[in-house]
Amino acid sequence: MELIDGNLVSRKILSELAEEVARLSGIPKVVFIRVGNHPASISYLNKKQKVASEVGIRSELLAFSEDVEEQALLAQIDLLNAEKSVHGILVQAPLPSHLSEQTVFNRVSPLKDVDGFNVINIGKLFQEDSAGFVPCTPLGIAELLEQSEVNIEGKHIVILGRSLIVGKPTALLLMQRAKKRNATVTICHSKTENLFELTRMADVVVAAMGKPLFLKGNMIKKGAVVIDVGINRVPDASKSTGYKLVGDVDFNDVTPIASKMTPVPGGVGPMTVTMLMRNTLRAYYLNN
Repeated sequence: MELIDGNLVSRKILSELAEEVARLSGIPKVVFIRVGNHPASISYLNKKQKVASEVGIRSELLAFSEDVEEQALLAQIDLLNAEKSVHGILVQAPLPSHLSEQTVFNRVSPLKDVDGFNVINIGKLFQEDSAGFVPCTPLGIAELLEQSEVNIEGKHIVILGRSLIVGKPTALLLMQRAKKRNATVTICHSKTENLFELTRMADVVVAAMGKPLFLKGNMIKKGAVVIDVGINRVPDASKSTGYKLVGDVDFNDVTPIASKMTPVPGGVGPMTVTMLMRNTLRAYYLNN
């Protein structure tokens, strides 16, 4: 079984991006918006700011209280949309229940929507219009498959999960009528019947259900490629934190069956941040 090393691919791309940013006459800037103090959100944004700094991209964090009113948040986004020195805007999900993620994401200018969640960018992805921004995790998945020389053209890909962030846009991206795409995609979810039969037919399985260790070895066929998107905290008394990170795939159980697979951590995660940097650089060009 070959490990698909997201850290290795990420470092290669980030190095190329840093060289390109160094040649620019200006400095790309991305603003991150966080609502509340969700530990995972804080951790993710710290990582994104760190990587941005390494690439030469300027970043700013705007933190709002958990009870911020929706209109106040939308007003701040309007200001950022109008600010010429800001090229990218990212609103960290999840948001508190009193805020509409759909409303907030759609308020971000399509030209600064580096997360790719604005309805216009989602529509462009649906229409296979390359002018729009594609969500970062699907882009990272596609890049990992390509860099690992996994030929998906005409192959059957099963995606476990139908979220707006991963499942749906990944399906749209991988089935595009384009070079190194053209896959046949099946999306499965919690209500899917005969799930095992579908996953065992797949040449590639993308696990993005948010269920720890869900995908077992008996759920895939011999030689399948497995992409694990899940990042779950499970109790582990041996760790100082009291928990460990695991994916949606039972790594040890699947390893003897799969031909290639991504680890957790160190697989899709680094690529998501890397694609955010690539989108931010692209936003810089679009907004200049």
